Amino acid sequence: MKKTGLITLEYVNTVIKERPRDIHKGDCGKVLVIAGSEGMAGAAMLCARGALRAGAGLVRISAPKELYPILQVGTPEATCVSRDPSSLDVMAQDAIAIGPGLGDERKNEDLIRGILKEYDRTIVLDADGLNAVSRFDLGQALKSTKANVIMTPHPGEAARLLKYAGFADEVMQDRQAAAASLSSWSGAVCVLKGSQSLVATASGDSYTNTTGNPGMATGGSGDVLTGIIAALAGQKLAPEDCARAGVFIHGMAGDLSAEEIGQTGMTAMDIANYTALAFKQIIGK
Repeated sequence: MKKTGLITLEYVNTVIKERPRDIHKGDCGKVLVIAGSEGMAGAAMLCARGALRAGAGLVRISAPKELYPILQVGTPEATCVSRDPSSLDVMAQDAIAIGPGLGDERKNEDLIRGILKEYDRTIVLDADGLNAVSRFDLGQALKSTKANVIMTPHPGEAARLLKYAGFADEVMQDRQAAAASLSSWSGAVCVLKGSQSLVATASGDSYTNTTGNPGMATGGSGDVLTGIIAALAGQKLAPEDCARAGVFIHGMAGDLSAEEIGQTGMTAMDIANYTALAFKQIIGK
């Protein structure tokens, strides 16, 4: 039976728990962020910051080497690693986030196709990672992957994917139908971002988020969400729970930020930083 409902604090409290006292960083998830390109170092930084504030134990950013100085100053808690597929140890990661600021270079095709073929844990596919599916005809690779995939499109990215997948224009005008169609087509959990973000599963379940505010309509907000969801995946939450809890926590961080500094001047880095306070409210620590 298909389930629908709201994503509430009561639900999130069932999946986000206090850490054991004897935990160490290796237990908290190794997250690889494949992001950033010329002029887009900030997207990689925001994604990594979202993952760190959501509790990831170790975050590695796979980016062009010329971005290393920016990333290591902006996010000193993360390390930088090569983007060369031959030296990128994806199988050592608990979760992988692909796409924020990645760019549209053809060389990304082999990288993403290879990860979809080989990786068997959770991939969060966002931004240029999603655009690559239609640009480089990766639909079959996406549908046949062994990995658990969570897609996080905004409406424009969703429309491109729906057109690529052959859906009628009418589907694109209905957010519920759009999210459900993308999830059914790909087999992935689909997070359709926007006011009251939607989470759809391949089994037909659909959930509507209850947190967030207009101040979150700012560049880089989605990159932070990608990092949060990847961090939850690294901490071994099920893909559906990663998506549902992730959008709630992201929205709560935006709400806490709005309470403190207001909506108008809120930035994506504020959302990332207030993610830590969102966890404190949920867990109590």
